Amino acid sequence: MNYTLRQLRTFVAVARQGSFSQAGQLIGLSQSAVSHSVKELEAEIGVRLLDRTTREVLLTGAGQQLATRLTRLLEELNTTLLDVRSYGEQRSGTVRVAASQTPSAHLMPQCLASTQQHYPDIRVILHDRVQQAVLQSVRNAEVDFGIVIGPLGDAEFDAEEILQEPFLLLCHQNDALAQTETVTWAMLTDRNMVLQDYASGSRMLVDAILQQLAIGVNVVQEIGHPATLYPMVEAGIGISILPALALPLPSGRKLVVRRLYPEMNRSLMLIKRKNRSLTPAAEAVWQEVRQQAALLTHNRSLYPAF
Repeated sequence: MNYTLRQLRTFVAVARQGSFSQAGQLIGLSQSAVSHSVKELEAEIGVRLLDRTTREVLLTGAGQQLATRLTRLLEELNTTLLDVRSYGEQRSGTVRVAASQTPSAHLMPQCLASTQQHYPDIRVILHDRVQQAVLQSVRNAEVDFGIVIGPLGDAEFDAEEILQEPFLLLCHQNDALAQTETVTWAMLTDRNMVLQDYASGSRMLVDAILQQLAIGVNVVQEIGHPATLYPMVEAGIGISILPALALPLPSGRKLVVRRLYPEMNRSLMLIKRKNRSLTPAAEAVWQEVRQQAALLTHNRSLYPAF
């Protein structure tokens, strides 16, 4: 049968009011539109629902039976729709976020604090993992969404870039590059370097930059955690490259950070499973992360000086 919800609601209004004109006033339709809608419904189901006279509108036996059942069903439908709308506005529950190490340490604390302030009924659980583990967590639906280093060549995720940040040189304060007015990538040629290993989202980007600029370096150590870069460089094992988000440097270190020219950037990206909607609570946290990243993007004074 090809009937509409509007026809059913119109019929119930007529049954309650006993009048086409009063039903029309109740639901915002003209008397003729109400009459036409009921006639279409009767034609569709093949049963007369109303007896019409010049003075009144009376329900037939079939009409009485339909009106009684429809009243209950439409009330239940309305309640269901209100419940769904309430769920769509809900901002509570547990949200799981996986983030690679630098965003976990230098972006997520502000995001967690902001979420706690704006949505006290949302509990955010942060999984601090290397990039490949973050991707796998999102892929397996272990978390609601992830924060990774981009660009990504993987089309299996819905991804949104939220921040771009430059790569910087990290060296000992006594290194010649620390005293150089303008440091270029070419000055890294043949230098010993301490870099993060390939579990990091940045390592392949750094390799690609060096290859693009035809710069050869000596990678003497590959480490897993970014914090290990600082004592390695301070000990003179080599120089390193780190993203701006990794600042500030630990206090008391004999280290210097310098800009590298030409400026080369990496992206920070939010990712979720392809074509999957976030829960209202997860969507709220996603937006909080975007806003915090926007503060860093549009107000670079929030980055410590380098």
